[in-house]
Amino acid sequence: MNSHDLSPKDASRHTSERNRSVKFELDPADFERARRGFIASHPTGQIIDDHGRRVSDISAYEFLQTEPPDTVHPALWRHAQLNANHGLFEVTEGVWQVRGYDISNITFIKGETGWVVIDPLTVEHTARAGYELVTQHLGYRAVTAVIYTHSHADHFGGVNGVTTQEDVSAGRCQVIAPVGFMAETIGENVIAGPAMGRRGTYQFGPMLPAGPKGHVDCGLGNSIPVGPPGLIAPTHDITFTGEEMTVDGVRIIFQLTPETEAPAEMNFFFPDLDGLCMAENCSHTMHNLVPIRGALVRNSLKWSKHINESIELFGARTKVLFTSHNWPRWGNDDLINFLELQRDLYKWMHDQTMRQANLGLNALEIGDKLELPDDFLAQDHTRGFYGDLVHNSKAVYQRYLSWYDGNPANLNKLPPTEVGKRYVQLAGGADALLKSAQKSFDEGDYRWVAEVVNHLVFADPTNQLARDLQADCLEQMGYQSESSTFRNAYLMGAQELRKGPPPAPKSVNVRARSMIRAMTIDQLFDTLAVRVMSEQVGGINLCVNWTFTDLANTSDHKWVQGLSNRTMFAHCGRHEATAAASIVTTRATLLEVIAQTTTIPDEMTAGNLSIDGDAGALITIFGNLDKFTPGFAIVEP
Repeated sequence: MNSHDLSPKDASRHTSERNRSVKFELDPADFERARRGFIASHPTGQIIDDHGRRVSDISAYEFLQTEPPDTVHPALWRHAQLNANHGLFEVTEGVWQVRGYDISNITFIKGETGWVVIDPLTVEHTARAGYELVTQHLGYRAVTAVIYTHSHADHFGGVNGVTTQEDVSAGRCQVIAPVGFMAETIGENVIAGPAMGRRGTYQFGPMLPAGPKGHVDCGLGNSIPVGPPGLIAPTHDITFTGEEMTVDGVRIIFQLTPETEAPAEMNFFFPDLDGLCMAENCSHTMHNLVPIRGALVRNSLKWSKHINESIELFGARTKVLFTSHNWPRWGNDDLINFLELQRDLYKWMHDQTMRQANLGLNALEIGDKLELPDDFLAQDHTRGFYGDLVHNSKAVYQRYLSWYDGNPANLNKLPPTEVGKRYVQLAGGADALLKSAQKSFDEGDYRWVAEVVNHLVFADPTNQLARDLQADCLEQMGYQSESSTFRNAYLMGAQELRKGPPPAPKSVNVRARSMIRAMTIDQLFDTLAVRVMSEQVGGINLCVNWTFTDLANTSDHKWVQGLSNRTMFAHCGRHEATAAASIVTTRATLLEVIAQTTTIPDEMTAGNLSIDGDAGALITIFGNLDKFTPGFAIVEP
């Protein structure tokens, strides 16, 4: 597989002509906004972790300071140039942001004694680097509060870079989040964690080299950092819209916005600063109604209504608006126009998708038919640099009508490998299919080539000519994509067709470990249940009792876990008299066992876990769990 050319190709004639023909007029003030208030940037452009590994390389994107090449959609190139502005920026009096160190922004609000930090980025080292830049130019102040706007890792994962669990536990720093934050933080990515993580590499393209033929942007920001997220649990939940707090002397009025960009999310207003934080409910891009990595489908109707509520609650008093991504807006007229267009964008996608659905069109037909009106295309912040109308319309359709398009022929279709073999046979064999596909490729008909050659790749993944043509095709589609996520997905697919999928990790990754340690017992057992190898536990009906000594006086103190009808069950608050064994340990010990930092025998030897009864029952339960590897194939069987 390594004897042929693995390098990215140039833009084809068709791609060059298409990208050069793109015409758009966007607000030139975007560049002024993205640079406004600049104070300083990172001295080297590279953020390094404690082991000398590169976490973030801001300097790798200096190539964006040129004119757009034929290998990048010109509007996406412009957007990437805007996101490439990085460093410390003053937003308004008492408010600063560090942007460009991570895919998200970290915001510092000056309190009476310290900093109120909003959204401490994805990983500890980018957050710490941002904090150090603030300290260098604004002086040292302790972090007295951290606010998580919502339950996505790029908004809480770097918390240990600005504070510590010790400071939080001691009351020196409070952590504020919307109600349901912990449940959604763990729950959204737990059950589908391995699959979502693997698909996320296609969405964000972290394995693509930065450059005109590779990674240029992530839509919401420049790039994602390398490293595991951390988590410190909130000390205060915001439970209702209108809840007001004074945090280190800073008055804040909160607005809950569930089922918008995240299941648990909130906006908030600073009445003494005339500032409104819209979290990730507004950005300088159309957002995803469901990300291509996967997630629960977001409610675009409620999303629109919550933005409208923000306008009604805070609009008249707001002079500056900032968000968790991209750059702020200043001036009441400008930011109100921004909010109204964002509001109308999510409502338009919802309404027009369902209009077409009620006229009888299916998701594919709607995605192909809908076109974003000029009202939205005229503004940077409503174009599809992160989300894409094609994908978003399908998300709306899915939320109301499921994946099924109503045609019975599509109820139980053949799997890709089987259907691929039959399409190849129907085409007259591999050579005939490739000859026809190559002709279509030469004509620039890339969507069709991707469709037909995909059948051959799945029918015979060893066919190098098919892999190469499919890679070349996906690559050109990536070069033509205005959406950063579409571009990243196409280019990742091309790269893996040429080089193969990434090697599987040898153990549970550190990201998974950090999430595991934050799980409740219920979430943990639900996650284990997804791993049960049903084919190996037929006829087995047994259970064990768990006692967690560090959860005494709670409902999680006692649990029953077992197998029944090839399914794992778990019940809290009681024990079963007929249990085959009883295990006494701590929640912390079990979590470390699941995180693979220790083993049950080692913990028994250390005296941290005891088993009374048939130890074989526990072996039966834990010995029939599948192992998930995030490096599974996507563009081949």
